[in-house]
Amino acid sequence: MSNGMAAHLLPIIRKEFIHIIRDPRTLAVMFVMPLLQLILLGYAATSDVRNVPLAVYDQSRTPQSRRLVEAFVASGQFAVTQVATSEQDLARLVDSGRAQAGLIIPPSYATDLLGGRTAQAAFVLDGSDPSVASTSLSAARLIGQVEATTIQQQNLARRAGGVALATPIEVRTRVWYNPDMASAYFMVPALIGMILQIQATLLTASAIVRERERGTIEQLIVTPIRPWELIVGKILPFALVALLITVEVLVIGTFWFKVPIRGSLPLLLGISCLFLLSSLGIGLLISTVAQTQQEAFLLTFLTLLPSVFLSGFIYPIAAMPLALQFVSGFIPLTYFLVVVRGIVLKGIGIPDLGNQIVALTIFGIVLIILASARFRKRLD
Repeated sequence: MSNGMAAHLLPIIRKEFIHIIRDPRTLAVMFVMPLLQLILLGYAATSDVRNVPLAVYDQSRTPQSRRLVEAFVASGQFAVTQVATSEQDLARLVDSGRAQAGLIIPPSYATDLLGGRTAQAAFVLDGSDPSVASTSLSAARLIGQVEATTIQQQNLARRAGGVALATPIEVRTRVWYNPDMASAYFMVPALIGMILQIQATLLTASAIVRERERGTIEQLIVTPIRPWELIVGKILPFALVALLITVEVLVIGTFWFKVPIRGSLPLLLGISCLFLLSSLGIGLLISTVAQTQQEAFLLTFLTLLPSVFLSGFIYPIAAMPLALQFVSGFIPLTYFLVVVRGIVLKGIGIPDLGNQIVALTIFGIVLIILASARFRKRLD
């Protein structure tokens, strides 16, 4: 490098480093973001699902039926979290998401097994998450085959070389909601939540920061407009735009990707409004911290990372470490994804979504109150 070129470049490089150092918040976000990506991708980006919540409806209640249940648990793939009292009760548990799979053992299970006939059991699976469903389906079939082979070997040993005439156990599997386990059924409803969060958070944060950069927000402050009126006036248009985008995604998903809407569309839009409160609150909070639109964009992206990786948007929560599963409980998108997939794919209603509705309401109210308080403080 010639002395002349160095003389030209060095002042420019020095000037840029000074700008970077003088903006410590943006610098901190730039260093925190790769660290957060590394942690989330290292721990959350996995499809190795274990301990899938299993509901059991054991009508036989015999040592033979208990052995079959123990075989499912011993595999490490399933964990019995619910005991159903009827097939309708088991269906409700799977509908509400409290169980992702169900094992139904008929009353004649032990009698058929001891009588030398094929004993049948039914295994039902929530197919709304294909990554979990495909792994669980393969595991259930393998468990049934291993248990049948074990019993057959025991029968042959007792008969001293006799021939077993029938397969001892047959586990019949059935996938609910998404029999073909199409990935579009899983991703399209989830995109509604992600797009809602991105649009509401980014547009709200950047719009307010843009007003501050241009100096026009000071002009609004000196008008007779009260702070809460200014807040509502700023965020309401973005909320309406986000809802229109929700309808757009639903229409495209239904007609282009053939994703059926089995539940109530008004209910989905109503709960979407609750979720929007959280996203708008996050956008307002970012606007009170960011000084520039670039900083607002970086902070928005930083808040989106946990939502993408820890909410169940791509990777199943059941496959994450317990610490990250705990963190996912503090992400509003986690609850909204249960809502949108439940309404769109399962057709469930308010009775099965009570916990999610309460959680989204609490998140929305708390975030809007905190954001409004900080925003008013910045205006004063």
